[in-house]
Amino acid sequence: MSVLTRDEAQNRAQLLDVRHYTIDLDLTRGDETFDSRTAIRFTVRDGQDATDTFVELKPAELRSATLDGQPLDPRTLDGNRLPLKNLAPGEHELRVDAAMRYSRTGEGMHRFTDPTDGETYVYTQLFLDDVQRVYAAFDQPDLKAVFDLTVKAPEGWTVLANSVTEHTGGVWKAAPTPPISTYLVAVAAGPWHSVRTEHRGLPFGIHCRRSLAPFLEADADEILGVTRACFDRYHEKFAEPYPFDSYDQAFVPEFNAGAMENPGLVTFRDEFVYRSAVTDTERQTRAMVIAHEMAHMWFGDLVTLKWWDDIWLNESFAEYMGYQTTAEATRFTDTWTDFGITRKSWGYDADQRPSTHPVAPEAVPDTASALLNFDGISYAKGASALRQLVAWLGEKDFLAGINTHFARHRFGNATLADFIDSLVAATDRDVHAWADAWLRTTGVDTLVPELRAQDGNWHLAVRHRGSPATPPGPAGNHDARTRPHRITVGLYDHDLHDARRLTPRDRLETDVPADGDTTLGAAGPRPALVVLNDGDLTYAKIRFDDTSFRTVRAALSGLPDPLTRAVVWNALRDAVRDGELPPTAYLETARAHLPHETDLAVVQGVLSFAATRIADRYARPDQRPAALATLTDLCRDLIRRTEDGDHPGLRLIAVRHFIDAAAHPHAIAAWLAEGTVPGGPELDPELRWRILTRLAVLGAVDEAAIAAELENDPSATGQEGAARCRAALPDADAKAAAWQAMFTRDDLSNYLFTATAQGFWQPEQADLVRPYVPRFYQDAVALAARRGPAIAEAAGQYAFPAHAVDPDTLRLGEECLRDADPTPALRRKLVDQLDDLARALRLRKA
Repeated sequence: MSVLTRDEAQNRAQLLDVRHYTIDLDLTRGDETFDSRTAIRFTVRDGQDATDTFVELKPAELRSATLDGQPLDPRTLDGNRLPLKNLAPGEHELRVDAAMRYSRTGEGMHRFTDPTDGETYVYTQLFLDDVQRVYAAFDQPDLKAVFDLTVKAPEGWTVLANSVTEHTGGVWKAAPTPPISTYLVAVAAGPWHSVRTEHRGLPFGIHCRRSLAPFLEADADEILGVTRACFDRYHEKFAEPYPFDSYDQAFVPEFNAGAMENPGLVTFRDEFVYRSAVTDTERQTRAMVIAHEMAHMWFGDLVTLKWWDDIWLNESFAEYMGYQTTAEATRFTDTWTDFGITRKSWGYDADQRPSTHPVAPEAVPDTASALLNFDGISYAKGASALRQLVAWLGEKDFLAGINTHFARHRFGNATLADFIDSLVAATDRDVHAWADAWLRTTGVDTLVPELRAQDGNWHLAVRHRGSPATPPGPAGNHDARTRPHRITVGLYDHDLHDARRLTPRDRLETDVPADGDTTLGAAGPRPALVVLNDGDLTYAKIRFDDTSFRTVRAALSGLPDPLTRAVVWNALRDAVRDGELPPTAYLETARAHLPHETDLAVVQGVLSFAATRIADRYARPDQRPAALATLTDLCRDLIRRTEDGDHPGLRLIAVRHFIDAAAHPHAIAAWLAEGTVPGGPELDPELRWRILTRLAVLGAVDEAAIAAELENDPSATGQEGAARCRAALPDADAKAAAWQAMFTRDDLSNYLFTATAQGFWQPEQADLVRPYVPRFYQDAVALAARRGPAIAEAAGQYAFPAHAVDPDTLRLGEECLRDADPTPALRRKLVDQLDDLARALRLRKA
């Protein structure tokens, strides 16, 4: 299939004005295909000679196509392009009749049958170029049009769309949309369970499959309460009112992303309908995703990027607004702590790999390249840059600039230059220079404190230091320039009555220029601890002076603010990854301080890094048992601390990580047999499958036990749990069957593929799976070519042998990149995995 290039899109946008789509879908044609009929009204602009262009579609069968009533030869369809020849200036109408394939990979029109009750659901995911799997389109974001949609559905189904729907029998018609981009059209059809209400005169609804109805009902008040609160807060921030006629949120099965911002019909992965116990931080994450997607109604849907090089105009803004608005409008007021400990680390890691790119790249050549930029840079780094922009610009001027942006480009398209011009109109600061420094560069700055005492005073210099060298990627992406930073410096002293507690002395705001350092000073003794970037307002790694580092090791848990603790934990994490702090020192610090931590996001973030990076990858095989023992001892302390029942979220996190780190099956096998952890919690399906997976890894269960558990929980989540457990069994036949399911058969859905991959590789089974390490590269390349980007990404992320930290794995991967021509989606994942592998090798040698 041909990808659309930037040049082709620009040429087509100069040629065409696309006005209106009429789309008729028939979902009653069977399990494999559906019918799609499209009529597109468009104009070739005056001043053009008779010219050629093309429309995109990926049909199972192209039955017919007519242009201005004249038939086109279906055999001229070349891959995904139907040529349109000799178009004269003026109005035209294209009609296309095709059969389209349902997807099992979350792309296009995904079809899912619920194993719990046999009910079937379909929904669209049309980003970035998967529109062509559902209807014929001039598929680029700057050819916006009005969409009229009609859907024929089986009896008993409800059809949801971008706008209010009405139906007669099984035929559902949606109200015409305002002008929107092709990738934002949405349909979700099936026997949904719905909770409907109204807010500010608009219909609101939340929807899920019927088997999840009790769980949606239990959380409906919270979900709708967050939705209303964010909706009202955005109307306080934005002068432009919500631009669509309804607001539905559908929780759909086997969704590849967290959510998708289809105007009027946001789709979420239905894991956000919790059927097992979750922590308050996980509820906060759901609230943030609701706020993030709602922000897209303005950032992305009302005003849309012109081309994919400005994806940050969608994602960075929605990420920033999601966290900020959740903190302002809901009970979840500590969202920036969660952002700091989880999302920022995603951005920092991505920005230090060879595949790094600017937040706003100069040019994205085609759609395949664009898809690779939906990463920690476009989300977390971009949101961090905007948070820094607000700190530097002031929120009043920032909001004035974005409201100007909405007014200038409503229902249109815009670029980075357009946005900067809107900000310039609201401030006298040099926003162009800020954008060049923050949005056009790559890499992470490191800020280092230097303290000295003189004449009874102390002086602090904040200096830039280059990060450890990141080799340039294929595009030469490494950029050694530094950025200006506005930061807060936190000063802390030991408590006079308890040296393990720290009390704030002062918080100093300062600017650190890109081309120099900044110096601060004060009278009196030097502080026990100096924290650069206290409050986490900028995007930079920080280090500690020697005295501050000793204070951190002794009294980290005594810092009063969880956001400050998150900044400090991130600094320790970065020091480990950069080879400046031994992984064992991080574990020792976690062992000493995490039992006293109260913030759930911090506990989860620290335990996750300690488990998935230090114990699984950075520790040598002979060090792994000690690392797991440290983690289980730490979790046992947290479990003991929470016996009073006052901290259920903390206890749940500790129980989960105790299970994952268990080196011996006895304790967790007893929990499974008894159906509860002593003192609680009782084992819900998530915990039961978690324990069973770990027991499978340790060789303490067999197929009969897995089958019995699946009989008790035949849900979609149960099917995934069983696939994960079966792949985790330390048995040669089980490994062969799992490998065949992933790489030979093509019938696994995206979620079942991921679950199987998650179970397959286990550090405890390195000898058993060693023959599969070289097979991975050849088989993954072939799989990605056959099954497309979604499965390619899953293979690269979950089926990669990350446990095999050795030079041979790295060599084989480098040979694959050089010689095997993996698809772009798989290549990007392999580049990132191999960079992480090389880092782990360096740390093991240190």
